[in-house]
Amino acid sequence: MPRVTRTIGLLSLLFASYGVQAQEAAGRVVDVQERSQRDARQSQQKIDRLDTQTREMLEKYRAASWQAQQLNVYAEQLQQLVEEQEKEKTSLKDQLREVEITEREILPLMLRMLQSLEKFVELDLPFRQEERQERLSNLRRLIADPDAGLADQFRRLLEAYKVESDYGRALGAERTEIDLAGEMRAVDVLHVGRVSLYYLTLDGKTAGQWNRDRGRWEAIDGRYASAVRKGLKIARETAAADLFVLPVPPPQAAGGEQ
Repeated sequence: MPRVTRTIGLLSLLFASYGVQAQEAAGRVVDVQERSQRDARQSQQKIDRLDTQTREMLEKYRAASWQAQQLNVYAEQLQQLVEEQEKEKTSLKDQLREVEITEREILPLMLRMLQSLEKFVELDLPFRQEERQERLSNLRRLIADPDAGLADQFRRLLEAYKVESDYGRALGAERTEIDLAGEMRAVDVLHVGRVSLYYLTLDGKTAGQWNRDRGRWEAIDGRYASAVRKGLKIARETAAADLFVLPVPPPQAAGGEQ
């Protein structure tokens, strides 16, 4: 029995020793698993952080790429704008050179036009003399004014030409004084375009016509006084347009021949 007892004791000691080792081993396994899980969690956290950073960097890259594209487009537009501005500058320089040339050429042209207009009024039928002479004087002062713009000078000159042109296509009436046989008398003057010029005394009894060849007023048959009166009313728009008969001088041929 004592031998058996020792054997059992040894076995008990062995089992006890194995149990302790088994517990220690199990403890180590648990520790390893916990460390593995902890390491796995830490790794996952790192992965999550890296994934978040990667997405953020990707978004920033996309935003930067889009901005770069927009800047490229804007830069191209600016380049086109610069090129167009350069073309415009070149065009403006060319225009300025042309303007300088035009100014040098147009001033003598305007002076010639004004001289021609003055000569024309001088040789024309003598109607609205004060008004026409005043217009010519104003034009000459304007063209001589260094502060006046070239465009305004030319515009006013063309307006004067238009006024003179309109005289030739309309009836006109004015009250003025004319020389009748050496005596200045107040009369109503009717101009029929540039065809002929007539007068009617204020009492309505005497009518006359301008003799271009002799350069003087001459009386006409009294039966034309009513026609002159009618023409004056039409010219002043106090009567409706209508036909009236007046003597008309024969047309002049070139060189003044009849």
